[in-house]
Amino acid sequence: MTELNKVDARTVAERMERNDIVVVDIREPDEYAREHIKGAVSLPLSQFDKTPLKIQAQQKAVFHCRSGMRTEENCARLAEHADGNALILDGGLNEWKKAGLPVETNPSAPLEINRQVQITAGSIVLIGVMLGLFAHPLFFAVSGFIGAGLVFAGLSGWCGMAQLLGAMPWNRKAVSPG
Repeated sequence: MTELNKVDARTVAERMERNDIVVVDIREPDEYAREHIKGAVSLPLSQFDKTPLKIQAQQKAVFHCRSGMRTEENCARLAEHADGNALILDGGLNEWKKAGLPVETNPSAPLEINRQVQITAGSIVLIGVMLGLFAHPLFFAVSGFIGAGLVFAGLSGWCGMAQLLGAMPWNRKAVSPG
């Protein structure tokens, strides 16, 4: 696995001011729309093979996600996508915020699809268990069905609930990456 050097949030902020780096947010558009580093460009990991990264010759790319996990897991893809040396923001957006550095937030943007799936699936499982305990044991099957769906989503990378939630009216609003 290719490794990219990690850089701390304060160093990234200083180098952004000097304009010798470009911060690249690899999270999905719904995540970026809700909250992102001020001045970061959005290039979702899901779009990497379709969209070129355009930076000036003297600049380096600094990739980040929310916690740093996705960037570390995808070092080889990220390194191939950047000309020259690239870096990873150590700890991602979470560490950036811990350092008290500026983020742009849009509280009116919908919650990220993954969080919506977690809330919906958890609610359905809880309701299924409660109905199974207090109404009829067949309601336990609802929780089993949701659990099986989550296992399938984890193994296949495709989540029907995420697709359904993504089509809901509150998620149809155009997400424009900055």
